[in-house]
Amino acid sequence: MIEFENVRFRALSVPSLALPPGLTTIIGPNGAGKSTFLKLCAGIAEPEEGSIIVDGQSPRKTEVGYVNEFPDRNLLFSTVHDELASPLRFRHTPCVETEREVRTCAERWGIAGLLEREVKDMSGGEKCLVALATACITRPRVLVLDEYDSHLDAGRCAVAERVLRSSGADYIVRCTQQMETAANSDRLLFLEKGRVVRGGKPSAVFADLTATPFYPLSWRCRP
Repeated sequence: MIEFENVRFRALSVPSLALPPGLTTIIGPNGAGKSTFLKLCAGIAEPEEGSIIVDGQSPRKTEVGYVNEFPDRNLLFSTVHDELASPLRFRHTPCVETEREVRTCAERWGIAGLLEREVKDMSGGEKCLVALATACITRPRVLVLDEYDSHLDAGRCAVAERVLRSSGADYIVRCTQQMETAANSDRLLFLEKGRVVRGGKPSAVFADLTATPFYPLSWRCRP
């Protein structure tokens, strides 16, 4: 369980919240605190007050994969191969094992043809897939993803959904502006003005949002 207790950070306030294992999606208007919430889950930021615990330990002591909403901010190395290999090399993984994991991960994400490409020459969608693959390659316990799907077309979004679900992460916490993506979640949180104002299964949360832009278009077309 990811547990928030009396958490305050800037404009975000979460008195008490528990996220069970699975895929949790955060939605809400711009400025609601979604990115701040994710940074706290990832341990990039620490609460000014209160605590966040992931199965008994802080996020900074937990294996976390994080993807920023801006593709260029995720990538450190000049080639795709070196980017994918970097988390394994930082762990001093043997070269043969690193090479095997890089190839396997690239195949899974459909980016094997990009391995020798220069990162600077890629599209935003390609950079996003590389960032997602890099975040997943060490099979972290927690994946934190900030609007990654805004850079992907429908086909690549479908690939990302499938691979993320099979990533082995105990917790996937993400935010999105795409309500069709949000609908494909185990749990939904609606943030507004730094507060979690709704939470639960997508069907329950969206039931309260039918008159807002946050209701999935495909659900409006249901017979």
